[in-house]
Amino acid sequence: MVSRILPLKLQKACVKKRGKTIIGPIDLEISDGGVTIIMGPNGSGKTTLLRLLHGLERIHSGAMSWKCETKEAIQRQAFVFQTPIMLRRTVFENMVFPLKLRHFSSQKAKTHAAEWLDRVNLTGAAHLNAAVLSGGEKQKLALARALAIKPEILFLDEPTANLDGTSTREIETVLRKSVQDGIKIVMATHDLGQASRLADEILFLYRGLLHDQGDAASFFKQPVTMEASAFIKGEIVE
Repeated sequence: MVSRILPLKLQKACVKKRGKTIIGPIDLEISDGGVTIIMGPNGSGKTTLLRLLHGLERIHSGAMSWKCETKEAIQRQAFVFQTPIMLRRTVFENMVFPLKLRHFSSQKAKTHAAEWLDRVNLTGAAHLNAAVLSGGEKQKLALARALAIKPEILFLDEPTANLDGTSTREIETVLRKSVQDGIKIVMATHDLGQASRLADEILFLYRGLLHDQGDAASFFKQPVTMEASAFIKGEIVE
């Protein structure tokens, strides 16, 4: 049996850009299972932390380690951006292409793609150019494309930030089912309602530092810091 890639550990990890510390130092452990939600005011470093965890940002100092070799961990995770990236192809081809890159046979890739388009209610749009999809449809396609490769951990950067209620509900349903299937979700969101619906664990960032971490119920009932408390109340946190 292949071992899991989690936990993911950060030890005094820092990210710097042009000499300015954007993240850290942070000590953090992302454990297996459930949904970890990253919250914080704009500019707190949510996206940078996600990118660091996924390997898109270079760690300046400190350490980051998976349970396995980093090269292997990279192959067993996926990332969905706030603004999804669409290939200049049909919706169906957008699904098939990354599967072939993962060495799926042509027939298996097509079968798997069709199954995932059905899961996110995009079967009827399979023949369309992905560029003509609505924002919600593009996000569902990006999510299906990421999940189709069967990652052990999925990172999402505010995937429903600009979507209507229907699209948000559909995406949250897919995420819940993914957790049931054993996929770890780590997601940034500014939506307190969404966090309360989905989160098992909350990470609260403020000025690049981890100010609060714990189970979701405790965070919303009794936040540790004044900044987290103000954020929950909807106050401006500078």
